Formats: sequence, C-alpha cells, structure tokens
Amino acid sequence: MAKTLSKPTSILFMLFTIFFFSTYVIADEAPVFSKNLPPSSLGLKQQKLSHLHFYFHDIVSGPKPTAVRVAQAATTNKSPTGFGAVAVIDDPLTLLPENTSKVVGQAQGIYTLASQSEAALLMVLNFAFTEGEYNGSTLSVLGRNTVFSTVREMRIVGGSGVFRFARGYAQAKTYTFDTKSGDAVVEYNVYVLHY
Repeated sequence: MAKTLSKPTSILFMLFTIFFFSTYVIADEAPVFSKNLPPSSLGLKQQKLSHLHFYFHDIVSGPKPTAVRVAQAATTNKSPTGFGAVAVIDDPLTLLPENTSKVVGQAQGIYTLASQSEAALLMVLNFAFTEGEYNGSTLSVLGRNTVFSTVREMRIVGGSGVFRFARGYAQAKTYTFDTKSGDAVVEYNVYVLHY
C-alpha cells in the first residue's frame, strides 16, 4: 500500500517545487550589468556636426564679478603664475564681444591655475545655453587653457539635452584682456558631434 504524504509535507513539497521552477525561469531573465544597444533604441538618429560661436565674459573686478576666487594654496601669492588659485565662474556667453550683446548662455564651473611654469588653467565647466534650438542644453568642457597662447583647444567631453552623447573640441582666443582689472573677453569656436 502506497504511503501518502502528510498535509504539511505536501504543502512544503509544493512550495519547494514552485520556488525551484520560478527561480529557474527568473534566472533566464536575470538583471545584467550592461548590454549593447543600437542608437535607434534611444531615438538617436544621424549624427551631425555643429559649430557654435560666442564670447565668454570673465569678470573678476567690480561689484558683480562673474569669476570669484574661492581657494588658494599658502604659496599662491608668492607664485609668478598664481599656482594653486581656484575660481568658481558663472560667466555670460554672448553673441558679440560687447557686454551689452545678447546673452546666449552661461559658462558655469571652476578653473584653477595649475602650472608652476606658465599661466595655465585647468578648466572644468559647462556651457549652459539659454537661446534658440540649444535652450536648456549643455556642453561639458574639460581641458588645459594656456591663457597667453593665441588659440587654446579644450575637449568637449559630453553634454545634455540636444547635446546628449556629444564630443568635440572648443577653441578659445582672447579677444580683450584688461591687465589692470584682470577682466577678459574670450572668443569661442566650438565644434561638436551630436545626434
């Protein structure tokens, strides 16, 4: 005569069976750390190259500076290059070099004097655009800026909004520099690949 399982044992057997098979099914759909996707899965279309041209106003003097020193090394004031000084910026970006020109965005971030042998900045900033088709979009810049070189080139390392997946470069050229106040206007030509 066949023995039947007791009610608690049969319930345990049934729960074990359900757990075993559900684990087996879930294992096929386990979360993955990464996978390759086609760009179209994110709605990305043909990549394009855009050229942006604007002027960067770095104002360190007066009652409303747009670049403010927030830190320095103990030896910064003795350094001929200002080595160790760190500034936070919220510089306007304008269509033309005059400070009364139409504002098309802001340069927001930090720069630090990072060389002991020449005036060279490490720049980490975002160009946050407020006009036209790029309104609400940003480009992220990271690079070395040797301020007394005629033209400096820095990397575009990313962006947001219209500039998702952006990459490219920015060329900076000093338009004016006031040796007394330290204020500067810098012309930027930015070349960026984006979708």
